[in-house]
Amino acid sequence: MGASVVLLELAEGWVAVVTGASCGIGAAISRQLAAAGAKVAMAARRENLLKEIQDEISKEGGVALAVRCDVKNRAGVKELIQYTERTLGPVDILVNNAGYWAFRCMKNLHEEEWDEQVDVNVKGLLNCIGAVISGMCERKSGHIVNMSSDCVKQPFVGLAVYAGSKYFLEGMSRTLRQEVCKDGVRVTCVQPGDVDTPGAVKTLMTLEDEQCKALYSYPHPALEPEVIAQAVLYAVAQPDHVAVNEILVEPRECPL
Repeated sequence: MGASVVLLELAEGWVAVVTGASCGIGAAISRQLAAAGAKVAMAARRENLLKEIQDEISKEGGVALAVRCDVKNRAGVKELIQYTERTLGPVDILVNNAGYWAFRCMKNLHEEEWDEQVDVNVKGLLNCIGAVISGMCERKSGHIVNMSSDCVKQPFVGLAVYAGSKYFLEGMSRTLRQEVCKDGVRVTCVQPGDVDTPGAVKTLMTLEDEQCKALYSYPHPALEPEVIAQAVLYAVAQPDHVAVNEILVEPRECPL
């Protein structure tokens, strides 16, 4: 049975930027933000997939831009935000969804994958925040949503480097929240559990460590991307004086 969707409405004309938007959670977030009334700039490296989602949103009467962008490229991220603001208006919502992960025990020394996870999940995150935070503070309005993980609540074998990147995200978000709350800016961390996405399926197919294979057989139904999109929409649709700081979303049969 698919996830039911309860549509919320955003302030008319709000502009959102969603990274990692070409499939899975990012695509679901983009669709639901557009359905709720936001103008959405969708960023990812696979522009062809973004164009397909843009067409879907346009057919439903929404407004969306498809922008090829690699969050590891700081100059490219700044260009993404500048283009969005020239075309749609000032950015009200930034959803940092782009991420990279791999189930690898550290003893197997996949060091290039370590670098990629740090470059995307830490440096890419900072590049995106750096491109919008000053403008949001100047306008006394804005919402940054950072896609975290349930691995910050409980350790999972094979996710040491990924978890480390998400612990960075959480610690940075908590401090940033303190710094910008008086400037009208909110910071939310969404912590998904197992989600059925193309990236998850691909990663699980490449498991090489028997300990990892035994742990990640997924005997329970995974979450649909739309469920996580609903969590994001819930957070950003709250009144200005309300801050949803964290949302942990788990499959019912896999509680933490």
